[in-house]
Amino acid sequence: MDDKISIVTGANSGIGKETARALLREGYRVVMVCRSKEKAAAARKELIKETGNEKADILLCNLDSMQHVADCANHIKNNYSRIDLLVNNAGILPDGERTLTDEGLEYTFAVNHMAYFLMTRELLPLLKRTPGSRVINVASDAHNAGEFNPGNIQLEKGYSTMKAYGNSKLFNIMFTWQLAKELKGSGTTTFSLHPGVVNTNFASNSNSWFAKLFNIGRIFMISPEKGAKTSIYLCTEEGIEQHSGKYFKNSALSKPGKSEAHDDDACRELWEISEGLLGKVIPQSVAE
Repeated sequence: MDDKISIVTGANSGIGKETARALLREGYRVVMVCRSKEKAAAARKELIKETGNEKADILLCNLDSMQHVADCANHIKNNYSRIDLLVNNAGILPDGERTLTDEGLEYTFAVNHMAYFLMTRELLPLLKRTPGSRVINVASDAHNAGEFNPGNIQLEKGYSTMKAYGNSKLFNIMFTWQLAKELKGSGTTTFSLHPGVVNTNFASNSNSWFAKLFNIGRIFMISPEKGAKTSIYLCTEEGIEQHSGKYFKNSALSKPGKSEAHDDDACRELWEISEGLLGKVIPQSVAE
């Protein structure tokens, strides 16, 4: 299989769908990692009709399950010979109360951070074998509401929906910073980004006060097409490799608002905590 391959999580709607659309137009084979079979199939049909590119593959995955993420990554490794782009895009806004996944992880932390971390870690061998490959992590300026507290990483104390979401977006940026160090010299680069405040189906199923406020403000939000511009820029722009690990907004370099975001010691500690948690949840899952 000689096609350039892109993996996009949450590709059936919103920013992920617009990213998939743009990459199909660029001639990529796009692996659409989605939760819902029906929504994924409908999106695939629409994207193929609009782009004329039939190279859209559906891969179902529940990103709240680390075992599902590991299985998904194994499927990719067994069925594709390269990965040019990995776009960790899918994310959730939690409901009002702190909830644990079946594996015992706080739900927002699991979907918004650990799924990014595990999917990337498991696919690193394939990414490193693909010249010029990139990992794009969709974060948010909501990271300004987060903090890195190693002793309360999953908010056992002081939980709120905004804090859980803000933490997860801060962790996306921190993960990207450390990932760039892990990838140094490999030819693979990584970037995180703020897409803007985008009017998608994000938060539509949440009853938290933050989600209600978010939904009231939809009239002022940008479209998914505009929200995907920075993701697409980071996927396709040439000559940005020297900025690996950094944070982008409006298709330009941006400085994160939290000092922890690019703190070497903090970012390394988050990586180690994440590895330790995976070792407890799915100890058999180890990258080659």
